[in-house]
Amino acid sequence: MELQKLNVKLFVERPDGIPLTDFIDIFHGWIQATDGDYHDVADYSHMQAGPGIVLVANDANVSIDETENRRGLLFSQKGWLTGSNQEKLRSVFRSALENCRKLEEEAALRGKLRFAVNEALLSVNARLLGTNSQESFDEINGEIAAVEQVLGKRIALT
Repeated sequence: MELQKLNVKLFVERPDGIPLTDFIDIFHGWIQATDGDYHDVADYSHMQAGPGIVLVANDANVSIDETENRRGLLFSQKGWLTGSNQEKLRSVFRSALENCRKLEEEAALRGKLRFAVNEALLSVNARLLGTNSQESFDEINGEIAAVEQVLGKRIALT
């Protein structure tokens, strides 16, 4: 199976430390600081256990997601990825971690926000390339295990 449209979620250590709406201004600042990399911010803070605050870009969305009442940064790769499946997985995890670091270093969040380093959630959102089956899971599980060793993180696959 060729992996595409990968989503990685890294969880916040103290999820109640920052109001969800604080991320709206931060993401607007990211839009203003780039030359067209980001396009819009969507506010879903009114939805309990929902998509939270979403920063929209061409190749990927970055959001502070609250699905299943677990706040975290969700990096959703939309653009087509090249390379082996392990290279794609490493690339998406690297981008997710870079966005986590960028948020942790924001002046308004410094010292208040920290992402856990011991758990990540991976989902494959390309239904035409792979089915939601045990066979598909088994096929990519070995590649995920290899990436877990590199990252030093446990990855849950959804």
